[in-house]
Amino acid sequence: MKLTYAILLGIAIWIIGILFYSISYSVFILENPDIQANIVLFVVVMPLVWFGCHFYYKKDNKTHGLKVGQTLLLTAVALDALITVPFFVIPNGGNHYSFFTSLGFWIIAFEFLVVAALYWSARVYSKNATVKL
Repeated sequence: MKLTYAILLGIAIWIIGILFYSISYSVFILENPDIQANIVLFVVVMPLVWFGCHFYYKKDNKTHGLKVGQTLLLTAVALDALITVPFFVIPNGGNHYSFFTSLGFWIIAFEFLVVAALYWSARVYSKNATVKL
């Protein structure tokens, strides 16, 4: 596994995700801006992880998609713990516990793993599988 490359892709995904999450607060569509931001993040994470996997598998096609998704996710979780929670959540009355135990966090975490595994299954495994007759 090309760990450094996967971590760099995870950082890029996190940065773009945070940008969309933050921008969604300035657009008023739903009454609850927190739910709106989580919906935006949920929608944005799918193509971000898909493209992240696309770039990762240009350099390595032997690593299972769950490992890649796990690395991307753990990178985002570490950045959330170090940056998102202290600078955005705590000033608004939250804490690490409330952030990491929220349902929205776990849904998006699961989404990271599922999208990476689907990419691997559709684009990597299917091309490397041998057909046995």
